Amino acid sequence: MSREPIPVAKGDGIGPEIMDAALHILIEGGAQIDPIFIEIGEKVYLSGHTSGIAPEAWEIIRNHRVLYKAPITTPQGGGYKSLNVTIRKSLSLFANVRPAVSYSPVIPSKHENMDVVIIRENEEDLYAGIEHQQTHEVVQCLKLISRPGCERIIRYAFEYAKAYGRKKITCMTKDNIMKLTDGLFHRVFDEIALEYPDIQTEHRIIDIGIAMLADTPEQFDVVVTPNLYGDIASDVTAQVAGTVGIAPSANIGEKHAMFEAIHGSAPDIAGKGIANPSALLLSGVHMLIYIGQAEAAEVIHNAWLKAIEDKIWTPDITRKAKFSGITEYTEVGTKEFAKAVVSRLGKRPEKLAPVEYKHLPKLNMKSISSVSNRNTKTMLLDGVDIFVRNSKLTAKELGHKLEEIAKPEYKLVMMSNRGQVVYPKGFSETFCTDHWRCRFKRANNSAQFTHSDIRSLLYRIEQSGLEWIKLENLYLLDDKPAYTLGQGE
Repeated sequence: MSREPIPVAKGDGIGPEIMDAALHILIEGGAQIDPIFIEIGEKVYLSGHTSGIAPEAWEIIRNHRVLYKAPITTPQGGGYKSLNVTIRKSLSLFANVRPAVSYSPVIPSKHENMDVVIIRENEEDLYAGIEHQQTHEVVQCLKLISRPGCERIIRYAFEYAKAYGRKKITCMTKDNIMKLTDGLFHRVFDEIALEYPDIQTEHRIIDIGIAMLADTPEQFDVVVTPNLYGDIASDVTAQVAGTVGIAPSANIGEKHAMFEAIHGSAPDIAGKGIANPSALLLSGVHMLIYIGQAEAAEVIHNAWLKAIEDKIWTPDITRKAKFSGITEYTEVGTKEFAKAVVSRLGKRPEKLAPVEYKHLPKLNMKSISSVSNRNTKTMLLDGVDIFVRNSKLTAKELGHKLEEIAKPEYKLVMMSNRGQVVYPKGFSETFCTDHWRCRFKRANNSAQFTHSDIRSLLYRIEQSGLEWIKLENLYLLDDKPAYTLGQGE
């Protein structure tokens, strides 16, 4: 087998230490890889590249199918963007896969049978990072969810479950509140589930879902969620399983993939030689499976399990053991732990279940990349939400003024403040900021609303001395409102 060239970023903080240890184990374990070291992260940020990646590093990454990355440090302030988010979105690494396994009774855990995989959408949601200062008092973050994005990640979750012999997939959203965005994710999940009748499915509201993941994770198998929820859920499950120091992460796209630990660069312990390389190593194991070296992945993972079983532990695990009353173990540093794993290559655990990867089928990426026809439904403009900045007029005064502005062609349907309707019906007790959503439609409901109508309304608002700050068009999708209604509307 020829050696595969792999771009490798050692990162910041503890990154170089754990990367050196992980690479040592991977190569000693038979991984046929040829590391190409690239510089990304804090030094690159501070040299003037706000993305943390220089053009020459981008060229190397794009010319190879895999990136193996240690944690990096994003400098505080200065408008620096998350390097992880930049890489994921630039290379369309839409699926974030984070297994969380308890290694009880060896590593202390309250959940002996926990074996959960969080599959997180990786490009959309609030992580689009589109934020605006709307008024002096209100800022906005846009939550963007697309049907193609939902279809890709949900189909990936089902194909992953098929390949790894998983029996159940749980979708988690907050669609009882966010009925359009999270509602779309849930709806697409239900549609795609029909194509996989052999896999059990369910839906949970995200707040109680994460509570159940923390309390009784044994009832879950694969969990698929939008971006932000998946980020939180995967950290919770990693910590519940034992420690984030042993939690791997894979970022998968149609052409590229990135493998990394889920924890940060931990600058407080950098250079002390005590960091746990396990999360990065196990991410490397999944990288080997991805590039077709499953046999080496199996040998390395089983050697790691044997070292863990023999209670050769780094300080992050021994701290947890002490809280659980465990006193018999050998505490080692980063390099010593790597040597312990290498010395057990070819061995299999006896108390913990060994892994088997040699016969894993490949995921059907062709099926995952297919999306439905995006333009099958009719969209008609139904009205407009115009957002107005106002700190002087009361809700009633502003409502009366806008009603006069709208006459006779248009009508003010309602006004809300931070999502709560305050006009024409509302309570004086409702706290209001200087940010008002004002919904307008045609006074004659049978007349088609147009972009000219919007321009006319904006002009009238300006002429009245009020300040509009943004607008959102209201559409009917197949004659049904494709926007949330205000209370009582």
